[in-house]
Amino acid sequence: QVELAESGGGLVQPGGSLRLSCAFLGNIFSAYAMNWYRQAPGLQRELVAAISSGGSTSYADSVKGRFTISRDNAKNLVYLQMNSLKPEDTAVYYCNALKNVLGTRGPEYWGQGTQVTVPS
Repeated sequence: QVELAESGGGLVQPGGSLRLSCAFLGNIFSAYAMNWYRQAPGLQRELVAAISSGGSTSYADSVKGRFTISRDNAKNLVYLQMNSLKPEDTAVYYCNALKNVLGTRGPEYWGQGTQVTVPS
């Protein structure tokens, strides 16, 4: 069983920056791809950024060039550095862990979410 705990959300003005953290509470953190999703009011949850166990990253088009996902395998932490924030970034951000099992999708876990608000 894996527990995920997000932190770092809050209110930031447009153009500002915020860093989200996700603590992975379980075993073999390095075996998991780590992802950040977000869900804005009235919209579906969307994948914002992903980082593989090997460190490869990918981003939604809407955040490319502004957000950076990273992981610290020694500390079992994943981060989402958000720069140049826009009101459209307002959402609940969720940490997600997906285990890679012999190249296939293994167990998946979700955090409770952390609110990010960028007022207009």
